[in-house]
Formats: sequence, structure tokens, C-alpha cells
Amino acid sequence: MMDQAQALRDLIRQQGSGGRGAEAGMEPRLTGKGKTAKLITVTSGKGGVGKSNFTLNFALALQAMGRKVLVFDADIGMANIDVLMGISPKFNLYHLLQREKSASEIIEKGPHSLSFIAGGSGLSELLSLSEQDLVYFTEQIEGLADEMDYIIFDTGAGLSKENLNFIRSADECLVVTTPEPTSITDAYALIKVVSGAEPGVTFKLIINRAGDEKEAAQTADKIAMAARRFLGVETTMLGYIADDSHVVQAVKKQVPFSLAYPNCNAAKDLQRIAYRYLLVPAPPEPSALTGIKGFMHKWLRRTK
Repeated sequence: MMDQAQALRDLIRQQGSGGRGAEAGMEPRLTGKGKTAKLITVTSGKGGVGKSNFTLNFALALQAMGRKVLVFDADIGMANIDVLMGISPKFNLYHLLQREKSASEIIEKGPHSLSFIAGGSGLSELLSLSEQDLVYFTEQIEGLADEMDYIIFDTGAGLSKENLNFIRSADECLVVTTPEPTSITDAYALIKVVSGAEPGVTFKLIINRAGDEKEAAQTADKIAMAARRFLGVETTMLGYIADDSHVVQAVKKQVPFSLAYPNCNAAKDLQRIAYRYLLVPAPPEPSALTGIKGFMHKWLRRTK
């Protein structure tokens, strides 16, 4: 009987003939039929650093700049993207895996029609699917990738096996941390484990709840110097978000802070991060397997 890894490898080979790769040094921006979304994971070394809040507002900022974005709540233990928006989703990943709904049918709409998929109980089932179910899941997600510019996976915090698989399989990893020493240490530990399991992962740092730009830069420098010295890994600071009381107020209102208080310092910082993200070219890809095909190819390596 064909194992699930072989089944998906065959599927990827069949679909890979028509794939398009990004030009060297340029971020993929394919348009029209056959475009492939860039897959981003947002993660953190510990909980409570504002990771999901950043994911939601970052996605909204990219969308406001004309990009088509899908947020995938991949936090198996604490999926809460819907809570931050004050939305009770009708469907989630469970309905897709049970083949009750297609991938497009489980997409919910948040503020400003932001597309998102709620995790729910389906995430745990994703880890133990049959080969036929995995093929079906891959086909469904690839269909979404053809319609989006970015799919952002909001993973759980920490170093669980599931989080590691998501991080090492995506095109890029955004690591959210705060200036607190424990958060810095945990962020470095996460980079160490991920880079050891998957060399070549691109890490970009988001410093949340920073007192000012200087504190943010010092925090990023501590992680960057340690990663360079002990791991041989380069990290860059994509940006920082000020410690702003408006963020807490927005969470209580269950409205993204960039919409509830668009002129607050945190919202302005978030907008700068999104703008910089779109201007910074991506590093050359080591292979032609990018987007959802590359994601599944990397994911399957854990089963070998």
C-alpha cells in the first residue's frame, strides 16, 4: 500500500511541470491564472507576545496595499484569530477534512472582507490523515494558493512538532518577540531548532511592544548577533511595534487595532512594516519548488 508521503510526492511531481518560479532575488508577484501565493509563517518562541494580533493586522495592511491575503489559523492549541475579530465562524478546517465543505467554502470573511480559515479541531486531525485525505487536502489548498498573493499561517508559540513542521515548510518565517529577556531567549531557541532542522529558512524579526526604536534595534541585534555567531544564521529586523495602550483597548473591543485606532503609534508602525515588507526583495530560492508545492515538498520530508 502506498504510504502518504509517496502519494503526495507523486501529486507534487504531476503538478510541478506547470509551476512558475520567482526570478532570482525578487519576491514572487505572479498575477492571473496559475499564480502561486507566497506562504508565510508567523511564530514566536513563547506565548503572550502578540503574535496573532500582529498576524491579523499585518494581513489587513497587506490587503490595504492591494494584495490578496488569506490568514490560516494554524495554532493547534489556541486558535483565536476569529476571537480577535469578534467573529463566530460557521466552518473551519474540520469541515474540509471531513469533506463536508471545499476549501473555498470554509473561508470566512473578517473586517474589510479579509479572508481567513479558522483552525478549530481540524488541525489535530491534519496530523494523522490517510494518504488519500492528504492528497485531497493538498489539492484543496493549492486551489486557494492560485487565487491569493499571500497565505499567512499563524502558528502556535513554542517548539512543538506541529509548529516546527509548519515553519520549516513555508517560504518565510516572521518571528515575533518583545524586548523582555525571556522572550528574546525563546525567540533565539526557536531559530536554533528551526535552522538546525531546515537550513536556509529565512527569518525576519518583529519586535513588539518596544519602548522606542532604539530598544527595538537593541533587541533585534541581540538575537542577530547570537544567531550569526553560534548558528551561522542571518536574521533581519523587519520592523517594530510600539508599546501602545490602544492595542489592548482594541482587543477588548474585538476589533483589529489598525482599524479601531488607525492613527495610533502601533497602527503606524504596523503600516511601515507592511510597506517595508513589500519593498524588500526576497532572497534567491534554492529550488523551483516554491509556494504550496514547496510547502508540501518540505512538509513531506518529515515522514521519510
